[in-house]
Amino acid sequence: MTDRGRRSWAEPWKIKMVEPLRMTTRSDREQAIRAAGYNTFLLRSEDVYIDLLTDSGTNAMSDRQWAAMMLGDEAYAGSANFYRLEEAARNAYGFRHLVPTHQGRGAEHLLSQICIRPGMLVPGNMYFTTTKHHQELAGGRFVDVIVDEAHDPASLHPFKGNVDLAKLERLIREAGADRVAYLSLETCVNMAGGQPCSLENIREACALCHAHGIRVFLDATRAVENAWFIREREPGYAHWSIARILREICRHADGATISAKKDCLVNIGGMLLLNDDDLAEEARNLCVVYEGLHTYGGLAGRDLEAMAVGINEMVQPEYIHARVGQVAYLADRLLEARVPIVRPVGGHGVFLVASEFLPHVRREALPAQALAAAIYIDSGVRAMERGAVSAGRDSTTGENLYPALELVRLTIPRRVYTQAHMDVVAESVIDLYENRDLITGLRFTYEPRRLRFFQARFEPEQGDTVLRWRAGEQAGDGPAPAMSTRRSDTDRVPVRHP
Repeated sequence: MTDRGRRSWAEPWKIKMVEPLRMTTRSDREQAIRAAGYNTFLLRSEDVYIDLLTDSGTNAMSDRQWAAMMLGDEAYAGSANFYRLEEAARNAYGFRHLVPTHQGRGAEHLLSQICIRPGMLVPGNMYFTTTKHHQELAGGRFVDVIVDEAHDPASLHPFKGNVDLAKLERLIREAGADRVAYLSLETCVNMAGGQPCSLENIREACALCHAHGIRVFLDATRAVENAWFIREREPGYAHWSIARILREICRHADGATISAKKDCLVNIGGMLLLNDDDLAEEARNLCVVYEGLHTYGGLAGRDLEAMAVGINEMVQPEYIHARVGQVAYLADRLLEARVPIVRPVGGHGVFLVASEFLPHVRREALPAQALAAAIYIDSGVRAMERGAVSAGRDSTTGENLYPALELVRLTIPRRVYTQAHMDVVAESVIDLYENRDLITGLRFTYEPRRLRFFQARFEPEQGDTVLRWRAGEQAGDGPAPAMSTRRSDTDRVPVRHP
């Protein structure tokens, strides 16, 4: 008899419509990545087989969300969809005021403009690229106060997203509370590998700030996934619902920025949520300037309606179990092959430790960027760099920043791919790890002034490709042999037969 604890599980949805994927050869992919300057952000979507670049706006909406879009009230002012979204957001997150924005960075911009004055400090539990940039544009300076374990990919600390309370208290004492704009507290910290915060730490960090008159604003973009980890890892919450834990996370803070393109299961949209009446009024005024009227925030009414339905779906236990479980499935396959990844595994993706994956590639040669390009060449899987390229340059000295974590993010879109797709990803990454000496480093050929990882271009330090051919293989115009003999001899993604 089968051990019930080891029985397989399947996605809690069935496929109603399919989108064909284009199969490519290695030669096709080498040409595409070269044209993109070895930056996966610059690849054309039609040249990608499995797209793990981001989980932002890449979700598959449910039949109920698509049906809801037919209820779009496209009135310029006072859309009925805004009020339904407002009610859904209040029920889920608990904050009094909602200001819709076109996406998360719109909310980050509004919050930074209304709360930061030049010279102020913004402590946070590790930076996120666009958040930090908006804080700096408003004249602030980000200060990292995350626990030290977050910078160690091998640490098994269950809540590596936690704020180091001693670091935060020391900053407040040394700088003075009046110089601290607010605590920027991210749930499921992206740049640390999707690492969650404990509810105890959220409560204590908020209490510390409030004792000094300092506000706390969450980046609640992935707060639902954070709630899942609290239920799984933190004593006392195993029998709480995800919806209840989410409300408890938010109850201690003064507001939140949210990219609805993640947890909320939509393709576009964001929110600034606030409790303070005066801040909310100021945010609405700025919304009119930068986003659109405060009842649509740069979005169509149908987008607001789909978001409202997504907020209700995001806390359903079957959905979130499958969501986090698919990420864990991919991670388990890589761990079995001893591929270096960030542990514990986060909620939205698996993060390869590129500095350990490619120990022969020095940091100046951008190992994470090189590894992301090599994965694409090998299998058509698009990942993204989260290391020195993303970190950018020191705003004072202009020198490149080299964070402790040099990562490649395999980000899993919600409700899009099957476990078979995860197997294809795992096999590609494992093959590359076994042949990692064939991967070379990169150097910049073009570097934009801001958020360079989106548009930068690179070239190989050695030869004309970042992934050399194996001995006995020859490059040509036709289909290229695969690195693994487990693949088809035309290097096309294999068909899986039952």
